[in-house]
Amino acid sequence: MLGSKTLIFKKQKRKRKNGKSIKSKKISVSTKEEKVTKSHQITPQEEEDGEGFSLKASAQSDSHGVQPLGNLYFNPSSHNSRNTGLGNLKTLTDELVLDILGLLEGTHLGILSNVSKGFYIFCNHEPLWRNLVLETCKGGFSFKGSWKSTFVSAYKQPSFPVLSSGLKVRDFYSDYLFQSWLCANLEMKPEWLEKDNIVRRRGISVDEFVMNFEEPNKPVLLEGCLESWPALEKWNRDYLVEECGDVKFSVGLVEMKLEDYFSYSDQAREERPLYLFDPKFAEKVPQLGKDYDAPMYFNEDLFSVLGSERPDYRWIIIGPAGSGSSFHIDPNSTSAWNAVIKGSKKWVLFPPDVVPPGVHPSPDGAEVASPVSIIEWFMNFYNATKNWKKRPIECVCKAGEVIFVPNGWWHLVINLEDSIAITQNFVSRRNLLNVLEFLKKPNACTLVSGTSDRVNLHDKFKNAIEAYLPGTIGELTLKDEEKKAQQKKPSFWESVTDSKAGAFKFSF
Repeated sequence: MLGSKTLIFKKQKRKRKNGKSIKSKKISVSTKEEKVTKSHQITPQEEEDGEGFSLKASAQSDSHGVQPLGNLYFNPSSHNSRNTGLGNLKTLTDELVLDILGLLEGTHLGILSNVSKGFYIFCNHEPLWRNLVLETCKGGFSFKGSWKSTFVSAYKQPSFPVLSSGLKVRDFYSDYLFQSWLCANLEMKPEWLEKDNIVRRRGISVDEFVMNFEEPNKPVLLEGCLESWPALEKWNRDYLVEECGDVKFSVGLVEMKLEDYFSYSDQAREERPLYLFDPKFAEKVPQLGKDYDAPMYFNEDLFSVLGSERPDYRWIIIGPAGSGSSFHIDPNSTSAWNAVIKGSKKWVLFPPDVVPPGVHPSPDGAEVASPVSIIEWFMNFYNATKNWKKRPIECVCKAGEVIFVPNGWWHLVINLEDSIAITQNFVSRRNLLNVLEFLKKPNACTLVSGTSDRVNLHDKFKNAIEAYLPGTIGELTLKDEEKKAQQKKPSFWESVTDSKAGAFKFSF
């Protein structure tokens, strides 16, 4: 939800009926078709921060005229065509109305959009048509500028019951419907990008990496370790399209050729752009697997003892600016590395014992409730961490750089520009016990992907490790117990101080 960040489209100070004035800041956006001047309601927090939100240079006004609810205060008639258009359904929340409409087929949505101006707005909500396309076009699609046009084109229905897509409705106010447009068109604020408190290292040895970062489970950004990768020089759009040809890659729920995906990403203007995230890219196009090698810090890959039965572990990641991954913890309690080949990514990481604001994991960790889009999290929750004792680790990872994500760490990633990356999850001796413990969980079989036998994965992995590295699990277990005992051992002063009596005790 927009929360306190409601935008208002007025050019000067206005007063609410209670007489309190609202300050607003003009944001001028020039496009080929028009110049749109928008005002942003400034909250007290933003007055402290200085600058408000800015819109992308390519942003155009909402295609159907939807305005944020705050604008209703400036309508002399206090008329909201949302309510008149919905009739008795006006008592439902916008979310519930959309949930109901999401049960309909495309043809029924098209018919319902002709009933009233209110239903026209709701039935043209792009995420509804996006879901229809992704559910019905599993083999890919050719994006036609909007999800509704894409759906109609895919099913070749020239007589589809639809009004002109350019119809604008006056006096329609809804924060929820306005949010998609807003999040799709906001620029990342400079203050969201300026913090860079991650440790950076270049040219360190593997032993230094293990001792200072992997063993203590701390993130680090590694520079200069991709210079031998052919991918760093070769991987651009033209090369990938030519090399991959008609091969289709995983993009959410669908499979797409790279040429079609790039066509989509060039046109997409939405709050959650589709992300190409394929775990079988090297099997589909072997040359891609030959264009890179795991950096030397991550050569130990114990899941490899399972051969073809190992879970998914490596992905090619391609996406436009604004795409990315909302807060999550990597699967199977593995650690990971992420190497940027083209573009740049903003990272925000929280340690395992700190749940990010606005994020609500289920008790078993199987599900995570969080804001719909990454931009929404930055708008409503980023500043909440400023006064936290344990603040997040942040950085911008650029082409040629690699970030190490330790097991259990929450992380969010957003592409700042068109980006191409490789990521791999791995198990080493440092996190082997964590992985085995995770695989013993009752619901582990529902969380593991990319293996044919999820139920018996724990036993198969443990047995394979014992055969490949005899005695290793026992040694690691003993070291872990000694470490825990050492942590529980009282210090000298704790051993001689009676905390209840406030005096010394003698324990000779």
